[in-house]
Amino acid sequence: MPPEHRRFHNSRLPCTCAMRHLYRFVEPVVLLMLKQKGRSYGYDLAGELAQYALTDAAIEKAALYRTLRQLESNGYVISDWEAQPSAPARRVYSLTAQGEVHLLEWADVLGSLSVSMASLRDRIRLTEPDETEAVPACQSLFERNE
Repeated sequence: MPPEHRRFHNSRLPCTCAMRHLYRFVEPVVLLMLKQKGRSYGYDLAGELAQYALTDAAIEKAALYRTLRQLESNGYVISDWEAQPSAPARRVYSLTAQGEVHLLEWADVLGSLSVSMASLRDRIRLTEPDETEAVPACQSLFERNE
């Protein structure tokens, strides 16, 4: 399908509307953010997730907090309660040494996956239909919902 027929939803990333449960790689994103920031609380991380998005789909806050809890239970992240004089205490997260190693493991996995995905993408492009028949997936999805 020619690029002008693909949807982008005002983003640099192609539309994933029809993909439903496309995995968004929340774990390596959170690990990287904590490595770069040093310490951060969930609300701050949630506010910056869009900058790290791998698709046009937003990373839900619930997925962020589930990921933080799982990373902490695995020893990759630790958290402390930070008291504030005029506001409720908030949980502040930081990366452990084990978390830094796990981030490097993710880099290896993502590198391997990117090669595999590029190969799959190339194979899919070899099967592209004639332009006149092509209908973007999200266009047909939106038309069904109207």
